[in-house]
Amino acid sequence: MKLTIIGCSGSFPGPESPASCYLLTADYQGRTWRVVVDLGNGALGKLQQHLALEDIDAVCLSHLHPDHYMDLCGLHVAIRWRPGGWPGKHVPVYGPSTTDQRIASAYGMDPNPGMHPDFDFKTWRPRQAETIGPFTITPVPARHPIEEAYALRIDVVPEASADGLPHTLTYSGDTDACDGLVEAARNADLFLCEAAFEDGRDDHIEGVHLNGHRAGISAREAGVGRLLLTHIPVWTSQRVLLARAREQYSGDLAVAVAGVSYEIGGTRTTPHEESEK
Repeated sequence: MKLTIIGCSGSFPGPESPASCYLLTADYQGRTWRVVVDLGNGALGKLQQHLALEDIDAVCLSHLHPDHYMDLCGLHVAIRWRPGGWPGKHVPVYGPSTTDQRIASAYGMDPNPGMHPDFDFKTWRPRQAETIGPFTITPVPARHPIEEAYALRIDVVPEASADGLPHTLTYSGDTDACDGLVEAARNADLFLCEAAFEDGRDDHIEGVHLNGHRAGISAREAGVGRLLLTHIPVWTSQRVLLARAREQYSGDLAVAVAGVSYEIGGTRTTPHEESEK
């Protein structure tokens, strides 16, 4: 399973990255499967550097704040108005229960039919796994000021991993520290974890986002193999986040960078190396 960071800027697109969007790929049963995790504002353009939009097998949303789902509007346009018709499948969109209504409202559409002709909307059920090719995705409720927010535990079958072993990626979505986050990340090979709040500056805010300290504690308690900090706004110091996370977590630690790819259970690939493959 390969993770490619499409967008990792927190809360809105930054000068070097779109908002949240991550591409998972794995070869399985004779073809490459491609799952997009979150599709925040600004992400759709960068995503096309890595795939043709008709090759998307599914979109999986952690929650319904615009920096995590708004570019579904652009994907809707690509599907509905492509000259000659859309050559891909009816794209499954997994997300909270009101995803179809929220995206129709964002585009000024009547929710009936809204974007149902373009997307096959599927509702997450807490802790109920969904299978998409080689990926098994389990949503676990997280702690964020919105009705439904999920951390996503993503397991891949051995046949689709680089070393022939089962591997796990956990994506925090947006959350403050909570039991559900540790549950979702338990023994994950890679923990893609938000750290939007800067330690020492935002410590008074509860129930919204993690900082470096709390992300590090969550990673340590979950026993993860690697911690990759993401969803960092332009006004938050990566240096501070890394230093405070390191105080709590002794494993492999880094900050997500748009364009960089990781083999889950393997090694990082730089954007330059990726472009030569």
